Amino acid sequence: MQQYLKLKAENPDILLFYRMGDFYELFFDDARKAAKLLDITLTARGQSAGQPIPMCGVPYHAAEQYLARLTRAGESIAICEQVGDPATSKGPVERKVVRVITPGTLTDESLLDEKKENLLNEVPQVKQKQKRKKKLEIDGDVGVNKETKTIDNVNINIGSKF
Repeated sequence: MQQYLKLKAENPDILLFYRMGDFYELFFDDARKAAKLLDITLTARGQSAGQPIPMCGVPYHAAEQYLARLTRAGESIAICEQVGDPATSKGPVERKVVRVITPGTLTDESLLDEKKENLLNEVPQVKQKQKRKKKLEIDGDVGVNKETKTIDNVNINIGSKF
């Protein structure tokens, strides 16, 4: 559990899919949240300070469908894999976060909804010289989708006027 807590501390604001054999498991508040969003069983594994540790999990071979559901719900997920060899490891197998999935950066076809537009946005960093200023224009109806926490219908034009 120490290894999980260390990795979770490095990724505090997103769900942590922690690989345990043939499953990705989630613990504590991540487990409560994921179980509710995915409509899966919330159970417990071990104890911490005398209290059961909430846990839920999904089979690794079916993870893509669960990741898609979580990103559609506006969640970001850190994927933690076993990087050490279980046969030669003394103690817990070494694990690390190998991928972070966010609703705004999806490019995997298996996570995208083929029946709707899937937009990917980038805001370039604009360096300015002191004597030349850039004008940033935002055109169109800007709408914030509170459910997915995204901004919809935005056109950004960067010009050198002014």
